[in-house]
Amino acid sequence: MNCANTENWKYMKQLIKYSIALLVCLPAGVAAQQAPVLSLDTILQRIDRNNILLQSYGLKAESYKYSADASTAWMAPMVGVGTFMTPYPGQMIMDPRDKGNIMLQIEQDIPNRAKLNARKRYIESQGNLERATRDITLNDFKAQAKRLYFNWLIALQRINVLQENEKIMITMKKIEEVRYPYNQSQLGSSFKAEARIEENRNMVRMQEGTIGKARAWLNSLMNVQGNELFGIDTAHSPVFARANNYDTASLSLIRKDVLKMNENIGAMQLNIESMKMQKKPEFRIRFDQMFPLGSSMPNAYSIMGMISIPIVPWSSKMYKSEIKAMQFNIQGMEKEKAAMLQETQGMLYGMEYEIRTMQKRIQSMEEKIVPALQKTLDANFISYQENKMQLTQVIDAWEALTMMQMDVLDEKLKLYEMIVDYEKQLYR
Repeated sequence: MNCANTENWKYMKQLIKYSIALLVCLPAGVAAQQAPVLSLDTILQRIDRNNILLQSYGLKAESYKYSADASTAWMAPMVGVGTFMTPYPGQMIMDPRDKGNIMLQIEQDIPNRAKLNARKRYIESQGNLERATRDITLNDFKAQAKRLYFNWLIALQRINVLQENEKIMITMKKIEEVRYPYNQSQLGSSFKAEARIEENRNMVRMQEGTIGKARAWLNSLMNVQGNELFGIDTAHSPVFARANNYDTASLSLIRKDVLKMNENIGAMQLNIESMKMQKKPEFRIRFDQMFPLGSSMPNAYSIMGMISIPIVPWSSKMYKSEIKAMQFNIQGMEKEKAAMLQETQGMLYGMEYEIRTMQKRIQSMEEKIVPALQKTLDANFISYQENKMQLTQVIDAWEALTMMQMDVLDEKLKLYEMIVDYEKQLYR
């Protein structure tokens, strides 16, 4: 009876352990199942919508709108109260008229409306510069996100290759362990196979680190916590899409930095127009009201209108020189833009040629070299199973195939990064 109770107790303890283990693993399993799979387009859209730095450019552009409205405001009127022609204390006053006056003064500057509107247009143009800067930053972020996404994609493919090849090595190790008691294999071969298996697993761990890094950085770009779990579309395969035309006129319409330069030139032209308005006059009006301290004097007032004369040589020199300087600056920027477009044209032709060459190289590796090495490994493995070949020879073939498969994936990653660089340069 005691033995039966002991057996039941052991069974209950095992059941409790399994239940606890299941409860511990269940949240992780549920989280893994709920982790969404994000396509590259979805990630790029979230970066565009949620990235904090990109949001800052929109806020800065909005601020220029209000600054432009503020630039059309008039100066506040000036009001003063004091005495006018009032004698010092202790002076002899011969006539009540000599007692002086209490004076109220009101003064208002009246700006030139054309000047205000020109200044407003210039300030508003600064908002367009911020939006153009945002487009450049977004293009950089998209290129960075694509690189991370493709590194993740290639890391998954590497893991898949390593895990498949590990199965072959595990099989050979087991065969060695079975043969060793019958003196049909060497003990060192089994240890060598075990070392290769562990090296393979270390390479898998390295790729898992690459995936974790890519996930954290992508989360940062999307403005979410770095440890947020999600997966990627493993079926995605980057395709090289050549631009329809490399002429400088077409490039000037799609490159973000050229568009920003155009906005900058436009802003400087508006600033020139604003500076030209400096030759227009401004106005001021002043009203003075006198309240005499003597009873024999009537109340009196004074109204004065004033106008500035900015066309005089000592005043016009300032805005004329500024206009000349900005005109030369615009000419320099036009030359810089032309040089940039010319350089981009040459770079795109060179990058396209490099991409085409890499595609042919990868095709050759995938269609000729890898199949040949796979056949070599298969043939050696069959000979090994028939005990006609040593394990070390099979391991050499296995290592050659694994290395070539890794080389193919390395070249694919280089190709994908070339495509990213091409697109970044095209739309930069």
